[in-house]
Amino acid sequence: MSFESPVILIVDDEALIRATLADFFEDCGFDVHTAGSGEEGLEKLAALAPDFVTVDMRLPGMDGNDFILAALAIRPGLRFLIFTGSADYVLPMPLRNAGLTPEHVFMKPVQSLEALLGALEKLYGFKAEL
Repeated sequence: MSFESPVILIVDDEALIRATLADFFEDCGFDVHTAGSGEEGLEKLAALAPDFVTVDMRLPGMDGNDFILAALAIRPGLRFLIFTGSADYVLPMPLRNAGLTPEHVFMKPVQSLEALLGALEKLYGFKAEL
């Protein structure tokens, strides 16, 4: 799968996490957009058509699980990585039924953000143009 300038939406309520992920993915050649809540993410999703979305699970208002299901209703086939600080997070059945697996889930903090890029490459056949 080849992307000229892949678009990624980062949905996380922690400004430092959003900025860190944004900087990393921009350095990898992505067109990066961010949202601080699921509701804001859905608003941006309608206008952006991102290739990928990283989602935190604990968000103000709508949680990450509900965001993913709502996002898939708007854009079926959208590609996700879950990036959560919830050590006890278990992928719920509705997300499993939507095609997400434990390989889509990353716990904060990760040793290297390159693990996220590697997951996009492995799960979705994406190759970063570094």
